[in-house]
Amino acid sequence: MPNVTPPALELREITKTYPGVTALNNVSLEVATGEIHALVGENGAGKSTLIKTCSGAVIPDHGTIRVHGRSFRSMTPRRSEESGIAVIYQEFNLVGELSIAENIFLGRPRRRGVFIDMPAMVSEAERLFRLFDLPVDPTRPVKELTVGYQQIVEIAKAIARDARILIMDEPTAPLTDDEVAHLFRVVDTLKTSGVTIVYISHRMDEIFQLSDRVTVLRDGNKIQTVATDNTDVSELVKLMVGRSLSETFPPRPRHPADTTGDVILEVNKLTGNGVEDISFQLHSGEILGLAGLIGAGRTELAALLFGYRPIESGSIVLRGEPFLPLSPRHAIDAGIALVPEDRKNLGLLLDFDVRDNITIAILKRISRFLVRNRTAEMETAEAYRHSISIKATGLGQRVKDLSGGNQQKVVIAKWLASNADLIIFDEPTRGIDVGAKYEIYQLMNALVERGKGIIMISSELEEVIGMSDRIVILSEGRITGTVDRDRFDRETILGLASGAGVEHQHDE
Repeated sequence: MPNVTPPALELREITKTYPGVTALNNVSLEVATGEIHALVGENGAGKSTLIKTCSGAVIPDHGTIRVHGRSFRSMTPRRSEESGIAVIYQEFNLVGELSIAENIFLGRPRRRGVFIDMPAMVSEAERLFRLFDLPVDPTRPVKELTVGYQQIVEIAKAIARDARILIMDEPTAPLTDDEVAHLFRVVDTLKTSGVTIVYISHRMDEIFQLSDRVTVLRDGNKIQTVATDNTDVSELVKLMVGRSLSETFPPRPRHPADTTGDVILEVNKLTGNGVEDISFQLHSGEILGLAGLIGAGRTELAALLFGYRPIESGSIVLRGEPFLPLSPRHAIDAGIALVPEDRKNLGLLLDFDVRDNITIAILKRISRFLVRNRTAEMETAEAYRHSISIKATGLGQRVKDLSGGNQQKVVIAKWLASNADLIIFDEPTRGIDVGAKYEIYQLMNALVERGKGIIMISSELEEVIGMSDRIVILSEGRITGTVDRDRFDRETILGLASGAGVEHQHDE
């Protein structure tokens, strides 16, 4: 009988339940040695819980974990590390003040006798980065690195600890295009050296570019494992959401720019926070896209409109009246809302429950003599939870325990409750699966059909084109062009975003 190499990682009938929720239901999965195995599914499908059973962060109620043929009833963090498993989470476990080399050997320093052998750690760090073909000074403090390089430090740290199974959770979510290219080269190098990789991502192009096989989870159940070469995006989406999404973006009546509703917002030569001489109009019933490369000034512009940063010069007219946002509270009271790019740190109170997060912007309105009206809070929160289908065990569930898509819905519900006329969506679907994306798009469409005005910032050009009525393109803090829907063209927009083809504004 020939020797059969056991799978690098094998999960058998893994089950995990929480009060009222089955996170994993008899999930079985095999990952071959040296394979890049993608794990996909909607937010809340069970992906995070499954990888946490491998790292020891979650103890399954039932099932077996096998690593290179060795069986475990459950993992602990130490047992997982000793078995050669490492997880690269979206939030890095690095100490900014320490050097790259010190972070790679954090908790396990090289020693010469009783003394820490810094030259040995620097030399080993150099060797690891040569493996990745990246020029890096190991003595440089981690806080000086870009997010992309910090992530590669995390990977180097795992390899220095002899990790042979690397689990990567949404690794490209915070990265620029160049950093993504670096990461892909590192992943290819690791695969060539025999490292097994479990790769979790919502980005379908990455799944098809990197993976050998794909396993789909839905509602805590394993749906299917397929060879990447034998499937396509449509099939994977159908497996993930349990239905076919015939269109990426939901249809709605499109309004030519000259027939939209009244002007909600007029910005004239606005300057400050890294942007300069910005002018445009936003009408009711319109989605105005802001496109541009990383650092173009889109988020910086949103910060000015929402009162996060001071305006140096220029003017704003809101619903026909001059307006100068002095603070976020001032902007909120004036009917402006911001769904921020970093929803966890800027949009939510993670340790508070769903009710508190939905009603926090309207407490003043529904309180009487500084006393909170709990009944009004419950009724308001429940109404919005129901109307936009927030999946939670109840209003008392902590927001930190919701999926990314449902966290985003809570942020939107907060602003729906505030009855804002102008809503700024900054990267509205970042880190959200395709099914939840579609629901967010439907919510945005419903808002503009009710006469709201939306400014949408997105780094995904397909999203900007698919959802916008008009697109304002920025480059290096300035507007380089405004494009109406009948002139949407990827090449034109990318040219304007790169500053290669500046056209005169014809917005007004």
